[in-house]
Amino acid sequence: MNRFSLSVSAGIARVTESAFGPYQSAVVRIGFSVTWLLFLLREIPHREELYGPDGPWNWELARQLIDSNGAFTALMWSDGRGWFELVYALALLSSALLLLGWRTRTMSVLFMVGVLSLQNRSVFVGDGGDNVLHLMSIYLVFMRCGRVWSLDARRVRREQEARARGERVTDRVGPVLWAVTGCALITVTVADRFHSEWFIPALLWAAWCAQGLWWAVGRLRKSAEPRILFDVIGNVLHNGALVVIMVEACLIYATAGWYKIQGSRWQDGTAVYYPLHLDYFSPWPMLADLLSASGTMVMIVTYGTVIVQVAFPFTLSNRRLKNVLLAVMMLEHSVIAVVLGLPFFSLAMIATDAVFLPTPFLHRLGGWAARARGRLFSDGDGGGGDRDGGGRAAPEPTDEEGAAPARVGFTA
Repeated sequence: MNRFSLSVSAGIARVTESAFGPYQSAVVRIGFSVTWLLFLLREIPHREELYGPDGPWNWELARQLIDSNGAFTALMWSDGRGWFELVYALALLSSALLLLGWRTRTMSVLFMVGVLSLQNRSVFVGDGGDNVLHLMSIYLVFMRCGRVWSLDARRVRREQEARARGERVTDRVGPVLWAVTGCALITVTVADRFHSEWFIPALLWAAWCAQGLWWAVGRLRKSAEPRILFDVIGNVLHNGALVVIMVEACLIYATAGWYKIQGSRWQDGTAVYYPLHLDYFSPWPMLADLLSASGTMVMIVTYGTVIVQVAFPFTLSNRRLKNVLLAVMMLEHSVIAVVLGLPFFSLAMIATDAVFLPTPFLHRLGGWAARARGRLFSDGDGGGGDRDGGGRAAPEPTDEEGAAPARVGFTA
């Protein structure tokens, strides 16, 4: 074989044999579940006006819009107040459980259902952060995002330790969840409640069937080949979704930067001044006045924003420069969250940026979190460095299904 064929074979093997970025995937999962959970908690007093029966965009208007655009929302299955409260509660619960990494495959699907149901019910509520969250909730379904920093990883590790001691391990929760969600899916399908386009219903059915097949292959297999095949499919889907998130982040920043270049206010260096003095974007008027008092500072921030957004996609091949611009963008979004009063937009963008975080930094972050937990509890839990929280060296990333993939992450 020539060198090109060997390179292609090595590339295919790398993509199919392991799921990339276990720590980056976990941070993306945590970031978006935190963003949605905090938003839902903040809007509990206003939930019925925003998405429910008391809103100006009533159920009948939403019904007409859904019939025309084919968007998916479970809130169109009934116009009752009780159904709305149930969907809102399930959205809260799925966000919290996905944050903790409990049954991440099932919770990622329910998380997507909650996000799409509420956002598509009232499409005129939200901002750019909602659009990002909308898309990322779909991508999370394809990702193996519970291999580290999750209750699933801890459960798999304990099951492996129990098997090593010769104990028999039986998972009863997984089959029950699969059966309950299957009954709900069958009921909705038979009742012809899906009025959306085919993609989301097909994705729900595909996820449910794949989970059942995964369980069957894992428990009833007579050879290793079926499990290897499912691992390969899972790795390809995960790696593809991770690449899509990266490309989407680059497109967001590149298009935003190039559109800014065409604006006269961005060209003359004054664009940042104006949102700081809009009442809608001024939760802290004194802080806004302080930041805009210096014309030189306004010009630096205006030009710097454009330069960073346009340059970022071109710096991905340079590890150090990419990390510097990544830190600048995250800092910029943190400032936007406070100064302009857009916390959830900023959190959504920071969670998207997290896919580019270097693996060594995330290792250290995990070590810091473990040591902090060790200080909070007096029973000795937590350790230093790269530990699992109990003083032992951290194991390889594991899937909630029990697989132990190679430790492959992003070193850049």
